[in-house]
Amino acid sequence: MMNYEMFVEELKNKISVAINIPIENIDFSKDGDRFSPTGDRLLVKFAEHDDAYEICGIHTKELFREFLNGTSFDTILDSTVRDIRQLQGQNSYEKTKKIWNYETVKDSLFIRLLNYDDNSKELSNAVYKRIGDIVQVLYMKVSENDGNIMSTKIFKSVVEKWKEDGLTLSEDNILEEALRNTERMYPPRIYRWDQMLFNPEYEGEEFMSPGTEEVISQDLIGNCLTTAKKTNGAVAIFYPGVTERFADVLDSDLYLVFTSVHEVMIHNDKFVEPEDLQCVLRDTIREATPKEDYLTSRIYQYNRETHKFICVTPLEKDEK
Repeated sequence: MMNYEMFVEELKNKISVAINIPIENIDFSKDGDRFSPTGDRLLVKFAEHDDAYEICGIHTKELFREFLNGTSFDTILDSTVRDIRQLQGQNSYEKTKKIWNYETVKDSLFIRLLNYDDNSKELSNAVYKRIGDIVQVLYMKVSENDGNIMSTKIFKSVVEKWKEDGLTLSEDNILEEALRNTERMYPPRIYRWDQMLFNPEYEGEEFMSPGTEEVISQDLIGNCLTTAKKTNGAVAIFYPGVTERFADVLDSDLYLVFTSVHEVMIHNDKFVEPEDLQCVLRDTIREATPKEDYLTSRIYQYNRETHKFICVTPLEKDEK
């Protein structure tokens, strides 16, 4: 059986042959490097332009885990090559050129959540809003195919170009508009655990319209909030009016437990203690949250009077 290093090297060689690109155009980038903040990756450079490269990043540890769990190497290779070829066919370079014009790109802007401490280096020139150790980061959606989103981060230099061309919005205003875009692209939904487990067709519950108050659970288990896509769904807690809706129906402040970037559990703060929630969150992250999906180990509170999000639990010892 191949070890991890052998697996990565074999994958690198086979990709080079399969898509007919030089082996020197495939680099291995370790977890924590500039281009691999969330895990080891093979960076496959498949196109070069005067001002940019087109690169596909492949998370190798996840693929090696599949290999150890019984998926054949050939199956993993075929799937990886198919993803690269699909990306090659999307003409991403031409699509991203519109990034320099705000009017052209504004409807494609959206927000992703990241952990600030894990991504501080790559955020140095990014456009974002920080709340505790969570950041709302500005992205542009390049394309979407079969639910898979290709996106690119918006840097401050791009915003400066927008302003040179006459844009008067501040970064905060741009982020607010992008958050509204995100809500239109990916509407918020509550997911009930019993339905998620036993109904493959379940698409969640709409809860923002009048008359849908009963969808919001009053039970101690809390409410699982995400989006209709169930991907990067924790951002829904920051949509306009969402926290206010929960606070009004539950008649309380809220405790927020971000089990990953994909969802957040919302609790009535009258019924639970943040220290207990943090213990549950710690176990969930350890047992069920992949590293690339991690958002925070801390519990947040939403205050319905001030409309503020407050971090109410400290950094845990094993995070330092």
